[in-house]
Amino acid sequence: MNCNFNRYEGRVAVVTGGADGIGKAIAIRLAEEGAKVCIFDKDIELLERTIQEVPESSPFQVDVSDDSAVSSAFDEVVNAEEKIDVVVHCAGIVGPNAKKITEVDVNDFDQVYAVNLRGSFSVTKYAVRHMEKQNYGRVLLFASIAGKEGNAGMTAYSATKAGVLGLTKSAAKDYAETGITINTIAPAVIRTAMVDALDQWQVDYMTEKIPMKRCGTLEEITSLACWIVSEEASFNTGAVFDLSGGRATY
Repeated sequence: MNCNFNRYEGRVAVVTGGADGIGKAIAIRLAEEGAKVCIFDKDIELLERTIQEVPESSPFQVDVSDDSAVSSAFDEVVNAEEKIDVVVHCAGIVGPNAKKITEVDVNDFDQVYAVNLRGSFSVTKYAVRHMEKQNYGRVLLFASIAGKEGNAGMTAYSATKAGVLGLTKSAAKDYAETGITINTIAPAVIRTAMVDALDQWQVDYMTEKIPMKRCGTLEEITSLACWIVSEEASFNTGAVFDLSGGRATY
């Protein structure tokens, strides 16, 4: 999507999981609207390809499940760019799917927790630590409709995404009287490579629950995300924005 305005001119944005899927789409949109984008991802090959598509972007190889690596990466961004205005945390994994809880190995569960929930904690902690210095910032995390309602066959994913909702609401209250907002999007299924890798039964199960009977698109989620982290969304914090085709009713 080509944008004809520059609401992020002069802003520095970090997008985690930005080498592919939703993260990549958001990174491109932010860059099109004037932001200098720093892309965090653990896949160096994808990173190198993606920065060719995102103007004014810089790559950072980061595993968000590694707390010290996340801290160091944010320090590197600030050393290079002097500030961080926007953070969109898209990095995440699905983990075991189409499996009942009795079939889920604890090590697989821990891996999903480390990336999805502890990673959200680390990203938010170190982002806000730098944003406090300028009394301004926008942090956007990604939860899921699975975190609100629970998806059968996705115990680890549903549980960790529910945790992201609580993290968002708590951290947002801590900084509600500053210029820093912390919000989250809880999407239903969005057609990405991550979804394509799921068991087809799992995709059918999730899509059937959506009243619109379709997956969301990258353009739809990108448009919402880029409004939430703009200056325009100044009275929204601790909010859970649904993008569910009518599935969410609360």
